[in-house]
Amino acid sequence: MSDTYRVAFLGLGVMGFPMAGHLAKAGHTVTVYNRTAAKAQAWTAKHPGRSAGTSAEAAADADFVFMCVGNDDDVRQVAGDAMRSMRPGTVLVDHTTASAEVAREMADLAAQRGLVFLDAPVSGGQAGAENGVLTIMVGGDAAAFERAKPVMDAYGRSVVLMGGPGAGQLTKMVNQICIAGLVQGLSEALAFAEKAGLDARKAVEVISKGAAQSWQMDNRAKTMLDGKFDFGFAVDWMRKDLSICLGEARKNGAALPVTALVDQFYGDVQQMGGGRWDTSSLIKRLGK
Repeated sequence: MSDTYRVAFLGLGVMGFPMAGHLAKAGHTVTVYNRTAAKAQAWTAKHPGRSAGTSAEAAADADFVFMCVGNDDDVRQVAGDAMRSMRPGTVLVDHTTASAEVAREMADLAAQRGLVFLDAPVSGGQAGAENGVLTIMVGGDAAAFERAKPVMDAYGRSVVLMGGPGAGQLTKMVNQICIAGLVQGLSEALAFAEKAGLDARKAVEVISKGAAQSWQMDNRAKTMLDGKFDFGFAVDWMRKDLSICLGEARKNGAALPVTALVDQFYGDVQQMGGGRWDTSSLIKRLGK
């Protein structure tokens, strides 16, 4: 059994709710905060721990503060509020998918206050959070990472320091760029198989044993063919992430032609009313 700590978790969405639960199961003393108080009440009804009325209150006596909110502005607001009450030396770990720019900004702000900020976006979706097997890519101070990693291991299968402030967010951008192209390719392949008169499920079973295999194929091909698109990561969220990727690419000069195109395709899905469908719903554009 690893050491246990007083921890705060700020933001109890589809990811944060189970992640905070894993911290409680690991024996940590958990205080949660959510802007919609009912979510915090639902969490404390299910897990040992308490809820706080503000992020500053939740973070006041914590050894580690974790957060998972919506976007850059949310990070600034929630982290800024929490930092006002955090004790010197405390580590704030942000699991939000946000820009590298805001990560560096918060790291600077934390340093000014004698705190440490780690940007630590996650991959693995809602199922990964619920099962405690997320991939966590981290940017920030190496010593702070070594302190925080055993705590993150409660819900992370792979927890890796990628570099200094912002490196975690940049790695998450790499992840989302890969996913965008993979899902579009899989969508086109499945639609083609059906148009060609093949048994698409049998085709997937065959090609999944070869070079075309991917996590998306293994986990989404069958549900895409069934027309089911309620598996966690929503199109609205993906467009937010791809906007971050494209914005960073404009700064660093990277060419992202496929990513830019798939972002437009997700815009089409939103126009179809699919903003809350999961990312595999790209196939809906193709008449499936």
